Amino acid sequence: MLLTILLVAMILISVALTAVILLQRSEGGALGMGGGPSGFMTARGAGNLLTKVTSVLAVAFFVCAISLTVAGNYDRASRSVIDADAVGALAIDETATSEAPAQPAAPAPAQPAAPSLDDLESSLSGSPAQ
Repeated sequence: MLLTILLVAMILISVALTAVILLQRSEGGALGMGGGPSGFMTARGAGNLLTKVTSVLAVAFFVCAISLTVAGNYDRASRSVIDADAVGALAIDETATSEAPAQPAAPAPAQPAAPSLDDLESSLSGSPAQ
C-alpha cells in the first residue's frame, strides 16, 4: 500500500517537475515559452517563482526516490538467497542420507557419447561397418 502511494506521488512529481522545467525561460530560446513581460507576471517574478518551484519539486523527487528504496527494502531481512538455499539443500540432503543408506547404482552399459563415423558410413551404404 505504501509503495503504491509513493509510486503515484513519484509519477505526479516527475510530471510536475518536467512541466515546470519546460515552462522556464530558456537562455538559448530552445524549449522555453517565455517571451517578454507580456505574460501574467514579469519575467523576473516568473523566473524567481519557477526557480523556487523547481527546487521544491527536485527535493520532493529525491525524498520520494529514497523513500521508495527504503520502503521496497524494508520487508527484506539481512539474509542471502544463496545462503538460505544452500542451507536448506544441505539440511535436506543430510536427512535423506542419514535415514536411508544409499544403494550402489547398477553400472550402466558403456555407450559412445555420440555416433561415430563408422555408424554414419554403415547407415549410408547399408552395409555393416568393418
